[in-house]
Amino acid sequence: MEDNAMFNLISLKVKCPVCGKSLMDEEHLVDNCPSIKLKIEIGEANGTINLSSVWDSYNYLVDIELTKDEIATLRCPLCNSDLKSRIDCDVCKAPMVPFDLKLGGDVSICSRIGCKNHFLKFVDFSFALKNLFEDTDRLHHHLEDFEVEKLEIIRSGTFLQSYCPHCKKSLIEEGSIKFKVKRGKEKGFIMLSPYLNIFTSRSTILLPEDQIIEDISCPKCNKSLVLKDQKCGECASEIFQIEISARKKLIDFYICSRKGCRWHGLSREDLNEIRLEDSKEW
Repeated sequence: MEDNAMFNLISLKVKCPVCGKSLMDEEHLVDNCPSIKLKIEIGEANGTINLSSVWDSYNYLVDIELTKDEIATLRCPLCNSDLKSRIDCDVCKAPMVPFDLKLGGDVSICSRIGCKNHFLKFVDFSFALKNLFEDTDRLHHHLEDFEVEKLEIIRSGTFLQSYCPHCKKSLIEEGSIKFKVKRGKEKGFIMLSPYLNIFTSRSTILLPEDQIIEDISCPKCNKSLVLKDQKCGECASEIFQIEISARKKLIDFYICSRKGCRWHGLSREDLNEIRLEDSKEW
């Protein structure tokens, strides 16, 4: 099926199509979600790759060097089966790599490094969609804000209406908070979950885990959101600023620029009136 906004920031759980065992790695997170662990072979080099399980994200962790346009052999780490489809990529003609979906159906990705072709197929679409959103129900709760002793609590799971602090335009697009990002000569976008304390993300370019994103800017006015004079309270990396709506006004909201760090918080002034439930604030 074609890419669809309904799968935006959804983590797909996959199994080996040969042995039927789960390929999900709960210990090594990519895009803040359990990753898909595989053996990888390119030429004489052998290693392990952890692919992002977030639909439409192309991030990964790998312990060998990858060269763009090379074709990789991917194997199940449990049964050592070569995962190769009978279908070739309709973009670059390299073999496709199939996985079974826990929900029923399958997903295939291209084996050529740098090719972003992939497709998703459900056996029973309505059944899979129902289970998909039941499994990620916390992403779709809009919990009401309430006051305790005149202190507003923004609850975990609350949808954060997010805005650029410069042009004041909404950063919400297709159910995500969307930013422009830069890494070296590459430019693209990163999409974050708009729900408080839910840390799913995906990006259109490779953004390695634990590395600082070089620049983050508003996709509407192109102005940088990075604050050079303030640091993350968890890892001391640079942070970037957006605005969110609370009590019918906009307040400053800060996010760490290091990929994978979950720190976020409010300004010291706003902390006098507002708390973020279960967050690491200033």
